[in-house]
Amino acid sequence: MSKTRNAGPRSPRILLLSGYDAGSHKRWREQLVASQPDFDWQVIALPPRYFRWRIRGNALSWLDAPELREPWDLIVATSMVDVAGLRAMHPAVGRVPVLLYMHENQFAYPDSGEQHASVDPQMVNLYSALSADRVVFNSEWNRRSFLEGIDRLLERLPDAVPQGVSRRVYEKSCVLPVPIADAHFVERHQGPSRSQLVNRSRPHLLWNHRWEYDKAPDRLLSILLALKDHGQAFRLSVVGEQFRRQPEAFESIRRMFGNCIEHWGFMADQAAYDQLLQSADIVMSTALHDFQGLSVLEAMASGCLALAPNRLAYPEYVPDEQRYPSLADRPEQEAAAAANVLVRLLQSQTSVASVEPWRLSHLQPRYRELLRETMASGRVC
Repeated sequence: MSKTRNAGPRSPRILLLSGYDAGSHKRWREQLVASQPDFDWQVIALPPRYFRWRIRGNALSWLDAPELREPWDLIVATSMVDVAGLRAMHPAVGRVPVLLYMHENQFAYPDSGEQHASVDPQMVNLYSALSADRVVFNSEWNRRSFLEGIDRLLERLPDAVPQGVSRRVYEKSCVLPVPIADAHFVERHQGPSRSQLVNRSRPHLLWNHRWEYDKAPDRLLSILLALKDHGQAFRLSVVGEQFRRQPEAFESIRRMFGNCIEHWGFMADQAAYDQLLQSADIVMSTALHDFQGLSVLEAMASGCLALAPNRLAYPEYVPDEQRYPSLADRPEQEAAAAANVLVRLLQSQTSVASVEPWRLSHLQPRYRELLRETMASGRVC
């Protein structure tokens, strides 16, 4: 467990609970605490391992946590936290408003074929959303897929199912993205159009995602092969968090396109990664699962054009002309369509799209207002 305290003794006290403190969750909570100095924060976080135990057992893990017996003005919980179990085991928590921040939802994860069939993670999400006073999603796609998932699950249950469950969650929900740090917003040039600095003859392509099956690196390989068939030259950087087991597509990409590669693997140095974002021309996504798409947003803020499928949260900020058709069940056709869109982008004068609404300094006051309103009354967002 980790703890962080910030701000003065007269500030409202907020307890932040992270049930599975993976990279994006940790980053979000650290940014939230740092950007909201008006509050007195304390954090309890569990390490990101043993997923099934974490999502089902975090309330039990915190059974003897002294912090849960202290007085608080607000509890902020990440989406992996079992809010219902927490309130059942700690009566004092039942009297404190709870804001549940949904980084993701367990209804919309694609099946890798390796998970055990169980609705437990989904039920934890559902019970937490019903128990919380506010439910906040990082994208409209995340909220929509969660509500639709609730309806699908309840339709499968045999009897005694209450009506309007997803509607109850919707009525106390809102969308508030994970902010992009202001430092990522960099102007690359002094001219009138951001398109001027894109290398359109031999663009630097960037794929910056976790190296896992749900980010579909096999589709990246297919797109690169399609670009080769088009005769389109490119440079390539494939970076992101790596794991012991990796999809075979990565080795194929490295072997077949090694002479094009600029950067490969995880970049631990933040300054070097930021420089990469500013030097790339086009950020690419092939994801089958992405609840907001932070890596794409950061690259767009840094001046990249985007190439993303017409699915998930991407339609919320990637322009129409920079999205390729979503053909989730036909990967080869999708890759061909993506290559066509990329070639067309390079032949046009398309400018980099603005993602100013996702800037931290823009979202910071909205977070502050949401925290205060939930603390005061729990009114609907």
